[in-house]
Amino acid sequence: MTETPQIAAARLEVERRRSRLIGTAHELQERLSPKTLAKGAWEGAKEKSADLAEDAVDAVKARPIAATGVVAAITMFLARGPLWDLATRLAGGVSEKRKTRKRRKPVSSKVERAASKANKTETVE
Repeated sequence: MTETPQIAAARLEVERRRSRLIGTAHELQERLSPKTLAKGAWEGAKEKSADLAEDAVDAVKARPIAATGVVAAITMFLARGPLWDLATRLAGGVSEKRKTRKRRKPVSSKVERAASKANKTETVE
């Protein structure tokens, strides 16, 4: 059985389309590989962070006093523990003066006062 020119042309067309489909599959495989996806995500993140940094620099240039205030507030918040310790040490002389003063007796609760009154009345008898 010999092939007709139409069958031969059809076989060639099938082979051409098959190779094209395989090429497309390989291209998709390359695009969807984890390495390619990670690289694309990394590039996107770098671009976005560069844009944010540029915007931040522009904002600081536009309002330097406000930016300085924000940085100072954040620094004070983050360093609040050491700053509190420093203030306590600096105010140590003031606290020493307070320690030498007479202290009042602590106010007791109503229950304790009632109990102490009851004890006093019992001992008086």
